[in-house]
Amino acid sequence: MTISAVKEPQRAIGRSPDRLDLDERRALTGKYIALEIYTPEDLPLRRIEAIGDSVPECARQLAGRGLDPVRFEFTRLAPPY
Repeated sequence: MTISAVKEPQRAIGRSPDRLDLDERRALTGKYIALEIYTPEDLPLRRIEAIGDSVPECARQLAGRGLDPVRFEFTRLAPPY
């Protein structure tokens, strides 16, 4: 088995939440993810840009990568079914 987001949640960064497998989705249930906000001028890829136990933690991760947290929406991952 390859290392996945089950053992290392940060491995989900850069992936679409829809592309997480069932084990990854179960392991990340309840975590917050940051996705870039859609605007008519900007059609972002729906990729996870930060993942953490809280919105402030996600915002810190974004800021640490030089991204503006205001341009992101924060969503709590629900169970896969």
